[in-house]
Amino acid sequence: MANSFRVDRVGMEVKREVNDILQKKVRDPRVSGVTVTDVQMLGDLSVAKVYYTILSDLASDNQKAQTGLEKATGTIKRELGKRLTMYKIPDLVFVKDQSIEYGNKIDQMLRDLEQKD
Repeated sequence: MANSFRVDRVGMEVKREVNDILQKKVRDPRVSGVTVTDVQMLGDLSVAKVYYTILSDLASDNQKAQTGLEKATGTIKRELGKRLTMYKIPDLVFVKDQSIEYGNKIDQMLRDLEQKD
């Protein structure tokens, strides 16, 4: 139970710091509109799966953001090492968050169903 609390707490801290690093330290224009929505940590805190979203729906912008985040992983991890007091900084894996798009799709389907009646 206590370990789960620690994993959640470290995940929230990593989320806050990665958002701040992306806004202030990473100068790559490909990641300018990226917002971190969630961070899922492995139980041993070795890997952080960072879920992100961008404002654009274009596939090319999504690919550019993914590439920019992969290129900036070293910078982000180095900054995390300076900001967090952890023995080992977790490896970062960036994943596009699909939950917002999925929610919008469900909402649109409900509206269409309502208009049909």
